[in-house]
Amino acid sequence: MPGAFKFRLQRVLDYRTQLEEQAKIALAKARHEQQAQADVLADLKKRLEVHETKLYAEKELTVDDIWLWRLYKDRLQFDIKAAESRLLKLAKKVSRCRRELVAKSKDRKLLEKLKTNQAVKFRVEENLKEQSESDEMATLRYQYGNV
Repeated sequence: MPGAFKFRLQRVLDYRTQLEEQAKIALAKARHEQQAQADVLADLKKRLEVHETKLYAEKELTVDDIWLWRLYKDRLQFDIKAAESRLLKLAKKVSRCRRELVAKSKDRKLLEKLKTNQAVKFRVEENLKEQSESDEMATLRYQYGNV
């Protein structure tokens, strides 16, 4: 009866699997942050569009109103630029997290392939041992049966 296969690097494989899971979580978090920032940017752009529409719809504007409207518009444009900059940084973070995930996945898959190859080799060797023992017993039976 063949023995059980035991992979000597199982702890390393488990650790690499854990690292891959952590990388997946980091990527999901980075994607979520990126999407949230994209929503913020879209909201700011919509506010600017609404602001400009209201400005041109007003009939009677005083100098003070125009000054306030311009200050608000300038602030919205500043916020949009800052949001775009943050979105770019988050896109780079997502890209970095994706590269890390791919690298960790490759490490894990490499060990899994090694484990599979060793398991196949172990089973082949066990089958050969068992076949050899069966052949030896058959030879012995044949020899003692003819005496």
